[in-house]
Amino acid sequence: MGLDFFTSADVTLGQKILEIIYVIIGLISMYTGIKNLKDDENPEKFGTFLFWFIQGIVIAFGRFIPNVVNGILIILMVIPAIIGKVKSGKDSSPTHDEVTKAFDKIGMKIFIPALAIGVFAVGFALFTDLGALVGVGAGILASMIILMFYSKDNKFKVFLNDSERLLSQVGPLSTLPMLLASLGGVFTAAGVGEIIANIVGKIIPEGNINVGIIVYALGMMLFTMIMGNAYAAITVMTVGIGGPFVLAHGANPALVGMLALTCGYCGTLLTPMAANFNIVPVALLEMKDNSGVIKAQIIPALVMIVFQIAYMIMFK
Repeated sequence: MGLDFFTSADVTLGQKILEIIYVIIGLISMYTGIKNLKDDENPEKFGTFLFWFIQGIVIAFGRFIPNVVNGILIILMVIPAIIGKVKSGKDSSPTHDEVTKAFDKIGMKIFIPALAIGVFAVGFALFTDLGALVGVGAGILASMIILMFYSKDNKFKVFLNDSERLLSQVGPLSTLPMLLASLGGVFTAAGVGEIIANIVGKIIPEGNINVGIIVYALGMMLFTMIMGNAYAAITVMTVGIGGPFVLAHGANPALVGMLALTCGYCGTLLTPMAANFNIVPVALLEMKDNSGVIKAQIIPALVMIVFQIAYMIMFK
């Protein structure tokens, strides 16, 4: 496809900008690989280099590489992760004194850059045609600029090295959301939704939309727990349950679709498959209980799923 993607009138400006963001993400991943290769304190620096560098190639240039080549690269990428050859090297985290000193200087203003990302995402989604993901990219740029105003020490290399440090700490688990999202597409193409529809059709009473809503909502939660991603689950569940047993009987598709996705988020709170939500914090905070985050979220998740089912039934 090459540069035709960026010159084509059929590709929106938002898609073109988003592709540039993916290229930047890929380059950061490649930098992570190179930095670990040069790190003599990394016990598996070659395997770590292969994982991150190949992942960077796929993310940055995968659109412009033949699918077969992408597939081969992904297979090569996961081999070091499977055999445990992806490790983190030298810990460049700031010391406790450095963190305390920075907080004493900045205080609660430290949350402004993080808030800026969300504000830009919502703003771009509501007021532009570029999309929320482009807004996230713009928000990150804005937060970097704000942090530069906070301290003259916050130069580009600081952000680059901190990105590398975070990726190295999280390790191969950082790819789990992408893999699970892809899994949703594979399941849909394989006809899993139709199989679920045939099974559920033997359980749900014909025309009982309320029972259909309950099964749909619980199915979203459980399938999200399995797949780790509500976006991956909603396609399969909507084809298998939501469409034939809820929407086909006159339910409001906007309301049902929105709440079905939040039902899936209840499953996100309860599964280790949602690594970016439930496993990454454990690693970053060095928690002793690997399931500590999930345990703290059980009650809120159950309360939310009951509320959302009731809301869906009342206002369908």
